Order: sequence, then C-alpha cells, then structure tokens
Amino acid sequence: MLKGIPSILSPELLKALDEMGHTDELTIGDGNFPGHTYGKTVIRLDGHGVPEVLDAILQLFPLDTYVEHPVTLMAVVPGDPVETPIWDTYRRIVETHDPRGAACFEEIDKWAFYKRTQEKSSLVIMTGETALYANIILRKGVVTS
Repeated sequence: MLKGIPSILSPELLKALDEMGHTDELTIGDGNFPGHTYGKTVIRLDGHGVPEVLDAILQLFPLDTYVEHPVTLMAVVPGDPVETPIWDTYRRIVETHDPRGAACFEEIDKWAFYKRTQEKSSLVIMTGETALYANIILRKGVVTS
C-alpha cells in the first residue's frame, strides 16, 4: 500500500499512467464505449463512474499546458436529444486540478473521437458510467515538481 494514492487507482493503472510521457493521451470511456475495439491497452474499472476516475487520475496526472485544449469530449450527435449534465461535473473536477478550468475543454465528433482514441490514446480506461456521452480524452502534460 502507498500513502496519498487514491484507492481507485489499481497498481496496473498506476503503472500505465507512470509510463505515459508528455503529449500521450488516455481515454476514459463510459459503460457503452467500445474500448476493446479502439484501445491499444485497456484497463477496466467496472463499478466506478467517470467522475471519480477522472478526479483520482488528475490528482497525479498533469494536463498539457502547451496546447489550448488538453481535455476532449465526445460531442453529442446532431439531432440526438441527450443532455450531458455530467460535462458540468467534469468541468468542476478539472477546475480543482488545473487553473485553466473549463477553458481546457473541446468537443469533437463521435467518429473523430473514436479515431483519435485508436490512433493517439496509449490507454483506454473502461468504467461502468451510465451517463451517455460521458467519454473523455486527457492529454498528459509535464511534471515540474
């Protein structure tokens, strides 16, 4: 056991996060996300929601300060009547870990999100999140201290 490490972060996940370097990306997928289809490395955190996983990761994982938007959301498909209140939760979580807060976020098309995960995410974390469009990509920054 280690002190100061959120218990939701398994040894396997800690190792994967530690092995990531500056500009590497990770995707946190909701319960419907096809992680095994698009992910190179997939770690399952069934039974946990994206907000608790996001908050735990951001305690250890700096967001990239060299890009305008180190956080990417899957945009709602045009015409889909789904609401995304979970995004407000994400913004509050990011604000507690990065002074740029909501300015960190961008939205991209669903299919572009899948393609980006497949091409750029070195890690996909699968959760049991039931909210729709709850998928999020984080771009790793530099640890300075």
